[in-house]
Amino acid sequence: MDSGLEEVKDKVSAVGEDLTLIKKDFDKVRRDPSLLGSVTRELFHTFKKPILFGLIGIILILILIPPLTYLYFIRDLSSKASIINHKNAGVILVDRSDKPFFTLYEGRTKHTASLSSLPKYIPEAVVSVEDKRFYQEPGFSIQGIGRALVNDVKQNELSQGGSTITQQLVKNTLLTQEKSFLRKYQEIFLALEVERRFTKDDILEMYLNTVYFGEGAYGIADAAKTYFGKDADKLTISESALLAAILPAPSAYSPLTGNREKAFSRQKIVLSEMETQGYITKLEEEKALNQNIVFNPTSVDINQTAPHFALMVKQELIDKYGEQKVANSGFTVKTTIDLSDQHYAENVVKTQVANLRYNKVTNGAAVALDPKTGEILALVGSHDWFDENNGKINMALRARQPGSSFKPIVYTRALERRLITPATVLDDKPIKYPDGYEPMDYDRKFRDEVLVRRALANSLNIPAVHVLEKVGIPDTLDFAKELGITSLKSPSSYGLSLVLGAGEVPLIQMTEAYATFANNGIRVTPTTIIEIKDKKGEIIYSHKVNPISVLSQDVAFLISSILSDNVARAEEFGNALNISRPAAVKTGTTNDYKDALTIGYTPSLAVGVWVGNNDNKPMDSIAGSLGAAPIWRQIMEHMLSGTPVEKFTPSSGIIKLTICKEKGLRIRIATSSAINEFFLPGTTPTKYCDENITPTPSIDLTPTPTPQPIVIQDTPTPTPTAQPIIPTDTTAPTLPIQITINP
Repeated sequence: MDSGLEEVKDKVSAVGEDLTLIKKDFDKVRRDPSLLGSVTRELFHTFKKPILFGLIGIILILILIPPLTYLYFIRDLSSKASIINHKNAGVILVDRSDKPFFTLYEGRTKHTASLSSLPKYIPEAVVSVEDKRFYQEPGFSIQGIGRALVNDVKQNELSQGGSTITQQLVKNTLLTQEKSFLRKYQEIFLALEVERRFTKDDILEMYLNTVYFGEGAYGIADAAKTYFGKDADKLTISESALLAAILPAPSAYSPLTGNREKAFSRQKIVLSEMETQGYITKLEEEKALNQNIVFNPTSVDINQTAPHFALMVKQELIDKYGEQKVANSGFTVKTTIDLSDQHYAENVVKTQVANLRYNKVTNGAAVALDPKTGEILALVGSHDWFDENNGKINMALRARQPGSSFKPIVYTRALERRLITPATVLDDKPIKYPDGYEPMDYDRKFRDEVLVRRALANSLNIPAVHVLEKVGIPDTLDFAKELGITSLKSPSSYGLSLVLGAGEVPLIQMTEAYATFANNGIRVTPTTIIEIKDKKGEIIYSHKVNPISVLSQDVAFLISSILSDNVARAEEFGNALNISRPAAVKTGTTNDYKDALTIGYTPSLAVGVWVGNNDNKPMDSIAGSLGAAPIWRQIMEHMLSGTPVEKFTPSSGIIKLTICKEKGLRIRIATSSAINEFFLPGTTPTKYCDENITPTPSIDLTPTPTPQPIVIQDTPTPTPTAQPIIPTDTTAPTLPIQITINP
């Protein structure tokens, strides 16, 4: 260690001595200028070795930089697309129709336009002011570099680039914006290589698609949309000249947020150059100068739509690849949402929350899923992202009490285990449990005995508690987990009020569970991503559906049949939950009105809606049917508009019987109390509700043989060859039955 320090000290001392000698020599020259020659020779003799080694080093660097630069960029020089996309970083999110709507980690939208699709005066305007000799020069301009060097020397800084369009393309796409002689040397070499590989038109096309026009717009296509709200192929001469005019300083010259006067002043210069160079006539120049340019009244809708959904996509990407890789990826992610449906859902939620503001409602959320693929078609996390108090939290992911919307999960498990049928009689009578729990129906009435269909369709609480008693809390929690609900705790955390929604569940998981009912008992985990492309446009990930059967198709049909029965639920809900086609639906409301939900589905769409307050403050008597149902109906109608009407079709194993609606037993005589009901094999009732009824005889004077007794067979419903129409009214028609009695 000591010897090393001594060596450094010796070298520093030697340098100091050399500097002292140089200073003495300059002092001699200052006193006697005639000594300049001899002093110069003396200095050269002293420092000739360092100078020689320095020159050799510079020459070696100049020799090595081109091949090393070439090897580093060789893959990126292979095509126009690879050059254009080389600097792409961050992430761009597009909807299922490839429309961009959000960027992450400073990602850039990438709309490109071919040169052949553009009006000829767009490239002409750019060439006329950016690089007049573009079509004659070899990729760099000696005159331009010399002029820039002179200006740099005068200003004592590297401020002038002297770059051709080809050099600017290289700088914008391959190199950094650093101002140094080394970077300029690389720029010139790469410009020559680009010129060797591509035509002038190719180079100009790449330049127009990558140059920055300000206001976040990279490339001519985005610039046309940003400034004028039109496609690039619709630009006029005047508009093209204005865009070319702002290129030297896009932020300063932007006619939207910069100095508009300077922008139009430079536009005049561009038009004058175009006329001078023969690109346009004097008349065209005058007409362009007199054109009244109309600017885009609205900003491009990037990072305004679906912010909560975008953050979900971001998290899914981080989980898959890690944040550092995602930030530098240049990914284009095709997401599952449809922007049209997303905009509609956002507006409906926002409007409904505003309508309910006097009822102490401050927020809402909505989720729309494709039951077959798990794709999230729309997701609204709050009524307004920009609401500083309530907007930023994604209430579609926040666990809240689901109220009675949890009941179908318990009923479904009971049906699956054959503990009940849709015709099972349940008590709706006052009851008080040993722990003091005393459930009450929403309307605080008692109906004595009700069938399962009536109890669930009208969301009666007391019968639901009895069903949970049959199933048990542990089994209910296990089944809920199979349906995708992971937020619930251990069985010891809950009592019988679990069936009424005492456990907290995120809206998206409740909607996933209902989507499983819609998909014939097959659960598909929700996803936000369809596919991912890297910066070169190659697909590196495609989502694969992983269906899991958690429920039999027969039981899924039974629960859907009950939840879609408009007639059965009319007793409590009227037509508040009806839409223009068959749909299964259930509401949920907590006792203190802190949460109100409506969740429902058709075979191809599941939608869940929540309204309430982030801070758990009670609403003013807003139930699910009043607060959430209007949003649910509108989203369902909008998203299903123009699609085929789908029915909930019973499978071949389902048995259809006529029963009496009071006792749920078979019926021999069709009366006004007769309804049609569906059963699993082996669960049909064996008794008749009309066993003790003596029918009124009709007299027939013609002797007839003793009739055979009427037998109603447990015949499974045959599989239809066409889509059957399942009536929503379960009341069976009253048919005349002729009974003949022997005299």
